[in-house]
Amino acid sequence: MKQSWFMPAILLALVMCCGVVSSARADSGFVSLTIYKAGWFIGGSGGSGVLKFRGHSYRLGVGGIDYGLVFGGSRTVLRGRVSNIHRPSDVAGVYGAAGAGLAIGGGARAIVLSNPRGAVLELSGVQVGLMANADLSGLAITMK
Repeated sequence: MKQSWFMPAILLALVMCCGVVSSARADSGFVSLTIYKAGWFIGGSGGSGVLKFRGHSYRLGVGGIDYGLVFGGSRTVLRGRVSNIHRPSDVAGVYGAAGAGLAIGGGARAIVLSNPRGAVLELSGVQVGLMANADLSGLAITMK
């Protein structure tokens, strides 16, 4: 009679563990972004992109502002992985970064960013144009 509580307790623990594991499981997808950037001390950026997640494609909008030493204009095409998302809308949000760069003609670009929802973007690509920057940047991604 002492062990009558033992089996229900084990079953309850298994059910709770399975529920925690399934709800905590995040997924990943692929993102491609095209961003146009221009500025003179204060700059702005805008563009669009696509999220591929669980066999579906979702259109994205990109916008942002830069403050610091910003000069010129450029076009950047970035591609990469987004991780730690549960649903497509988790990629939406504001991503912040501090950085410096120089592009004359063309140059490589790589960046890792995260948003308050925990989504992590690992992107790389090519920047074309004339752009010098040492700034604080904000990038906002929205679902279209």
